[in-house]
Amino acid sequence: MTTHLVWFRNDLRITDNRALAAACADVDATVNAVFIATPGQWRRHDMAPRQAAFIYQHLLALQSSLAERGIPLYYQQCELFSDAVDWLKAFVAEHKVDALFYNNQYEINEVARDAALDKALSTELTLHRFDDSLLLPPGSVTTGEGGMYKVYTPFRRAFLQRLSESDTRSLAAPQARNNPYKGQSAPIKPFDYPQEEVGDDFPIGEEAARDRLRRFCRENVQDYLEQRDLPAIDGTSTLSPYLAIGVLSPRQCLNRLRAEHPHALEKTDGGAFGWLNELVWREFYRHLLVAWPHLCKHKPFIDWTDGVRWRDAPDDLKAWQAGKTGYPIVDAAMRQLNATGWMHNRLRMIVSSFLVKDLLIDWRSGERYFMSQLLDGDLAANNGGWQWGASTGTDAAPYFRIFNPTTQGERFDKQGRFIKAWVPELAEVPEKDIHHPHQWAEKQRRVLDYPHPIIDHARARKDTLAAFETAKSRAQADN
Repeated sequence: MTTHLVWFRNDLRITDNRALAAACADVDATVNAVFIATPGQWRRHDMAPRQAAFIYQHLLALQSSLAERGIPLYYQQCELFSDAVDWLKAFVAEHKVDALFYNNQYEINEVARDAALDKALSTELTLHRFDDSLLLPPGSVTTGEGGMYKVYTPFRRAFLQRLSESDTRSLAAPQARNNPYKGQSAPIKPFDYPQEEVGDDFPIGEEAARDRLRRFCRENVQDYLEQRDLPAIDGTSTLSPYLAIGVLSPRQCLNRLRAEHPHALEKTDGGAFGWLNELVWREFYRHLLVAWPHLCKHKPFIDWTDGVRWRDAPDDLKAWQAGKTGYPIVDAAMRQLNATGWMHNRLRMIVSSFLVKDLLIDWRSGERYFMSQLLDGDLAANNGGWQWGASTGTDAAPYFRIFNPTTQGERFDKQGRFIKAWVPELAEVPEKDIHHPHQWAEKQRRVLDYPHPIIDHARARKDTLAAFETAKSRAQADN
């Protein structure tokens, strides 16, 4: 009898999982599944303890869902990716596996792992690989010269054209097997990795994720463009943690959006297209990683920006991390991140600009800290966002675009509702003064238990412009 093995990685779902569906297509085959935890690799990648807990809880849910269909989920912990390949080679030999099914990952270490796997096993059994975590596979959206786009807008135009010609249907969860596994799946042991409680904001399970997707597309997406930049309003989908570990697929997102809003792709001024645009940004950053693998190595896309002389300011970095910079919108955002593992996207832009353009601290320090905290940690999206804010990436904000953190707060949290939710020291400051709390306190002859701004924005802006211009001039002279 034929034995199929599905290797789960960042695709912890049974619905619309291409590798799982293909493995189950032969109704007479025995289907097993495996997940390999690699805590040593996770440490190298700065995985957040919250995300480790999120993965673990979804792994338990996945094991239960598979068991209902007669598919056991085996579990193994290996330190590094290289150890995982060695263990898997022994496992397929022991269980007489005929075919291995898995979904592609695109980061440089994961690509190297899969290349080693192919070398180790391709003569022993059949390997089936699938592009599953993207709407369109890397390399399928190219310029007229056959290369990868460096600018987002033409990429989106070509992407949407290709998307309209592609099969993006979601696949159903597999049926129960004709020859189900008769034993009991072994319990999954906790990872040898720090874990932090996720909280109630992100419930566990595919059904919870699909319900959130359905509600957002039905009730909120039409107002997305008006509300997405306002952190005090629940105006975004908050689906990124589920997409990051594959509890949801991007095809499920697209298909639910189009089911509720059939003209989402044509009505480009609507909220549905606005949210679709965010899904395309996600694709753009993933495609970039494949086209330019050095982005996985903490390298900037724009070479000359590597010559910017960053400040060595550990105390300022700690103040930024702790949400104690004296800029209310920045501090509220960082405290939200530290407490929940999630941050509103507008706030991600504000705090990254502040770290790089006000404090002149290397963007890689911020990128690394975000990964250590984010529930939705994803290398491509996190790197792309940081390089955009730091003006070091493809299609990034020009280096002379520098957010004023005070005016950003006034614009997007005018009444200070979000600020007061996360910075209780400012609870008594009136709405009209919330973005200049110390000016209010001085007038009232009061002392706030809240730091004064750690840097003057106007002066910092001049220093940042000078640092970037010097690096650019030096690079031009060298060339």
